[in-house]
Amino acid sequence: MPPAPRIPALTLFLMTQKGFFVLSRTIERFRESIGLVVVGSDKTLKKDFETEIIALCEQHNVPHIKREAFTGAAPTPYAMAIAWRWMLDHPSDRLVVLHDSLLPKYRGFSPLINALVNGEKETGVTALFGASEFDKGDIIFQSTCPLSYPITIGNTIDLLNEHYAKAAIFVMEALEKDGKLNGKPQDESKATYSIWLDELDYHIDWRKPAADIRRFIDALGYPYNHAYSMVDGVKIRILSAEVAPDLTLQCRHIGKALYIDSGKPLIICGSGLLQINEARVETKDGFNDFLPLKKMRLRFV
Repeated sequence: MPPAPRIPALTLFLMTQKGFFVLSRTIERFRESIGLVVVGSDKTLKKDFETEIIALCEQHNVPHIKREAFTGAAPTPYAMAIAWRWMLDHPSDRLVVLHDSLLPKYRGFSPLINALVNGEKETGVTALFGASEFDKGDIIFQSTCPLSYPITIGNTIDLLNEHYAKAAIFVMEALEKDGKLNGKPQDESKATYSIWLDELDYHIDWRKPAADIRRFIDALGYPYNHAYSMVDGVKIRILSAEVAPDLTLQCRHIGKALYIDSGKPLIICGSGLLQINEARVETKDGFNDFLPLKKMRLRFV
């Protein structure tokens, strides 16, 4: 009698570059373990990888469905969510979530952005069980990623992709070998929380040190909307900047352009100076280049 067909262990809930990268690294090796891929979309991102995830599934004949069309529960014993933003109807002891922080630090929303803004020396990826309270589940696996500044959010995501793949492969190998997963409780005394961001949180505070503002600009760049400042009532998205040597100022008029160098303004910060290298004017129809500047008397607020 031929052996019974193998029952796939996992439904994958995937979105963004993280989800696509993990799928690309695991789809051939663990093809028989993947029962279904549910594909999410986030049109607020410049590129959400929905199309690429679907194309990869079709290339390897993996069953897939868009989130909007998915109803009911996952059809496999286990489910794993990567970069997912919605509640899932699956038993918490068989739901694996990949979170981009070293839990219990940075539970919650936008952990990677907030870690970069805070200048953390390391971040990472945690695979944990689902829980009724966000990010409190037992830890299955962690992979640590050192950080060195300056670094953009885009470059950090590229670094973390490998750590996401490590975590996913650990989970898949464990299920393939033992058919189950084990976790370790988190240390509640070390828990910190990361707060969700909206448009107001993208506004630059020029009272801060220039180095902090540089990190802020880098942390909110592509694929996100970019940090902004107001100039003459117009919203300016700042794509890149660099810290310049400070000067002795008789009066520190924070936010003013001190002078223009090759069309690039040097802005007075709470401490230090920041040169804006790339910026765009946000309009109803899109964006226009803000640089090079000819007018020097500008105040960034």
